[in-house]
Amino acid sequence: MSDTTFKGWAGAKVEDPTTHLTLKEFTPKSFDPTDVDVAVRYCGICYTDIGSYQGEFGGIVEDRVCGHEVIGAVTRVGSDVKHLHVGDIVGIGAQTDSCGECEWCKSGQENLCSNNALTFAGQYIKGPSKGTPVYGGFANYWRGPAHFAVRVPDSLDPASSAPLLCGGVTVYAPLKRYGAGPGKKVGIIGIGGLGHMGILIAKAMGAEVTVLSRGQSKKDDALALGATHYIGTGEDLAADFKGHENSLDVIICTINPATLPIDQYISLLRPRGTIVLVGIVPAPLSLNTLPLIFKSVAVAGSVIGSPAQIAELFELIAAHPEAAPWVNKYRFEDMNKAMTDFNAGKAKYRLVVVNEENGGKL
Repeated sequence: MSDTTFKGWAGAKVEDPTTHLTLKEFTPKSFDPTDVDVAVRYCGICYTDIGSYQGEFGGIVEDRVCGHEVIGAVTRVGSDVKHLHVGDIVGIGAQTDSCGECEWCKSGQENLCSNNALTFAGQYIKGPSKGTPVYGGFANYWRGPAHFAVRVPDSLDPASSAPLLCGGVTVYAPLKRYGAGPGKKVGIIGIGGLGHMGILIAKAMGAEVTVLSRGQSKKDDALALGATHYIGTGEDLAADFKGHENSLDVIICTINPATLPIDQYISLLRPRGTIVLVGIVPAPLSLNTLPLIFKSVAVAGSVIGSPAQIAELFELIAAHPEAAPWVNKYRFEDMNKAMTDFNAGKAKYRLVVVNEENGGKL
């Protein structure tokens, strides 16, 4: 496949690069013995892609190609790669490289490596291609370290599996770490791309799920996704939460409001409970330390997941196919329309771009 032409949807230095993407040829990293080439069939759109195109990660980079929920078929395998073969269906998430030497990498927690490469905005960390830019999955082909390409079980629908690679594992990792499962009660704040997967995954893990979302407009969806309880919120959270205090073991906060009244949400936690932030809140948190101490509760954060955790999540969804993300599919050629619709909030609840030339199916 050395004669393969790589083409991707590149950003530009315009007012809104997310809706002015141009399909351009690009030169990928050199093909190393630890690499694979992947013919991209599906790629999910994540808010982080929008931010990257708009310059939130090192400024606007002309000709940057994002996309980090990548599903495709392996077309070329490096000589040192033993776990993948040509024809395998694999997924690549938000991380493309790491140092490989630190305690986190050596323990299979590469997402915590302080020297890593992001699929949507990074540079390779080591080897002959050190310092060269990473190109993501809004392209016909992806090339990168095979270690970060995770085999997709045959029983999974590849299109709906794409969002698991970033958004899905972002909620799965803390759910697992903080003990979601049978007998546990989980709260999910927000029903969007992340929140809807949080409901599906927590339910698949055996937990009882309570959803907290503004108003009542998403109540039916919350229940259809697997929630047992729904709390519609307004301007007075104390009133909204009355009668629900001390009811949840784990809360996953998927929203990114300008400010977060975290004390009100902490009131919902049972003793030794944890609220985990996976959405970025720009303003500093202001909280009362007394409930932290007297209820022994914790406030935590979590970032994406490792290749091993992605593989675990794939197996969980394979065992619980009803927990597959809800997706809307767009043709690869309609990338700008997909971005426009994403920005307009039309995703229900994740958008996936389909490359039919490589075998993707609408």
